[in-house]
Amino acid sequence: MAPVLRSYVSGDWHRPTEEGRPLHDAVTGAEIARISSAGVDFAAALDHGRRVGGPALRELTFHQRAALLKALGQHLREHREHLYAVSAQTGATLGDSKFDVDGGIGVLLAFASKGRRELPNDTFYVEGGVEPLGRGGTFVGQHVCTPLHGVAVQINAFNFPVWGPLEKLAPAFLAGVPSLIKPASPTAFLTAALVELIVESGLLPEGSLQFVAGSTGDLLDHLTEQDLVSFTGSASTAATLRTHPAVVRHAVRFTAEADSLNLSVLGPDAAPGTPEFDLYVKGLVAEMTVKAGQKCTAIRRAFVPEQHVDAVVEAVSARLARTTIGNPASEGVRMGALASLEQREEVRRGVKALADAGRIVFGDPEKVEVVDADPERGAFVSPILLVGDPERAEPHEVEAFGPVSTVLPYASTAQLVDYAARGRGSLAGSVVTADPAFARDVVLGVAPWHGRLLVLNEADAKESTGHGSPLPALVHGGPGRAGGGEEMGGIRGVLHHMQRTAVQADPDTLTAITGRWVPGSRRTVTDVHPFRKHLEELRPGDTIVAGPRRVTQSDVEHFAEFTGDTFYAHMDAEAAAANPLFGERVAHGYLVVSLAAGLFVDPDPGPVLANFGVDDLRFLTPVKFGDELTVTLTCKQLTPRDTAGYGEVRWDADVTRQDGESVARYDVLTLVAEKPAEKEGQR
Repeated sequence: MAPVLRSYVSGDWHRPTEEGRPLHDAVTGAEIARISSAGVDFAAALDHGRRVGGPALRELTFHQRAALLKALGQHLREHREHLYAVSAQTGATLGDSKFDVDGGIGVLLAFASKGRRELPNDTFYVEGGVEPLGRGGTFVGQHVCTPLHGVAVQINAFNFPVWGPLEKLAPAFLAGVPSLIKPASPTAFLTAALVELIVESGLLPEGSLQFVAGSTGDLLDHLTEQDLVSFTGSASTAATLRTHPAVVRHAVRFTAEADSLNLSVLGPDAAPGTPEFDLYVKGLVAEMTVKAGQKCTAIRRAFVPEQHVDAVVEAVSARLARTTIGNPASEGVRMGALASLEQREEVRRGVKALADAGRIVFGDPEKVEVVDADPERGAFVSPILLVGDPERAEPHEVEAFGPVSTVLPYASTAQLVDYAARGRGSLAGSVVTADPAFARDVVLGVAPWHGRLLVLNEADAKESTGHGSPLPALVHGGPGRAGGGEEMGGIRGVLHHMQRTAVQADPDTLTAITGRWVPGSRRTVTDVHPFRKHLEELRPGDTIVAGPRRVTQSDVEHFAEFTGDTFYAHMDAEAAAANPLFGERVAHGYLVVSLAAGLFVDPDPGPVLANFGVDDLRFLTPVKFGDELTVTLTCKQLTPRDTAGYGEVRWDADVTRQDGESVARYDVLTLVAEKPAEKEGQR
């Protein structure tokens, strides 16, 4: 008997208490594994995640979690050949396997990078600026995001057994929330191989990752208000899960990526012979054949101007005719099998419904020539290209989840937008055109029904990742039929796993809670210049007050001559007098900032290594000749870098004139060294 897939729950590998149902090699039809979740204690698994995994993750900072994601990505990269080999049994070619495996690893590394660059070296996240809630400045508000104390239950589809779990794991892990991965059964053996590599690495804290092979059993019955569910699969299953009594009762956060009749639009300008026409044809064929069309983002509706339909059909058919189908292990094979024989039957049923509303112009759903494989035992199907009637309902309602696409003619932009909306929500769309005006009209017209839109032309084609590739920095999801959820999306995906809480308090209390100095809270003015302090010695609120410095006419004229900034408000008395904002000549804003730096900078070498930027600079009041400037520089936020030997320090800079009114406010960003490590024998 084939081996039975094990689940990894409650800190140990679990072998099912029953034989399980068979899983088959998509190419040969041979039984390769059995699957069942019988005997899994789902309540205990969720409790283990909440009780063991959650606390372990919440003890780590965002940067520490990011470092673990990076290490995991590097570990999996070293073992990807093993994953490629297992992936071949799902019907994937080597290119398909790389798309899945390398794509998933890339998500881990992308979130690791964003975590280090965009999140603090802290266990919680302060979102946005301080909101004044009273006139006197003694009552303010701030949004704080903290990790949910539950488990992210992640139910994945069969088409991306590696990328799917990793794209859900990464933002949850970075947020500090443990994951329970439940893959779709047909390709669960590949996800099992992935999880084995992760567990064997020992990189992730215990309880932060669990894995269930088989059905969900009573898993959802044990959800609480602190848990989350992320689902990828059919719209009907998403609806069932979304309305589960426990999900409804506890208002469990639920996000879904579901059926999607994604479109690709050829612009009227992209006639045969143009680069854009060729890009369109190439992209459509790729979306039909990569992963045998089993992509949630694959092009199902190919909208083409009426006058170009025949040319597109001819060009696409010619490319499809050169696509070799068969055993992925054989040289020259460009398209492998579907994930299962059941999936092949699903595709055939979908094609029949689509053909009733149009005609097949390439391929036969019942016949296919394959290389080095049995076309009946393996889940092979020919690419199918149809031409449909966009006024019929079927092209906008039926998804054949395989190498199937329907060409739909359109006569005007308004008609195209109307047709697009009939899909009732898609994950991704593309517009292939060199006409910016057409691109604008289409993008703004179809955007309410799409989660992501690619505008493709000769200018961006070389760098474009293609029509359907999810990108970790951008949201992945779509409205309506597509599920109404968003996965990934950079920091948005992380914050989805956190609770946003509005904290209202006085400035001193808010500073104590967040660890970030808030305007209006106490400052600590010491004899030691803050720039002489190492990172460990600085505290939010450490302040230096420097000045005054009188601004003279010669200062302004020298600055103008030196920089070349001779704007009339600084140099032409008559023109400046006519300006309703100034009434007379005034100092350059950048001169004010430069003079402020001259006041607060300590010139000698010391812990401050560099100034790497200024944020939120605003010039508030004109500075006139004879005004005296004072700058108050306050340590606002400390962000240590665990292994760099230095950290980032954000300073609040408030430049005031002699009457106390602020003329400029901004944040100064510096890199500050940690104390040098003591050498052995000098301790």
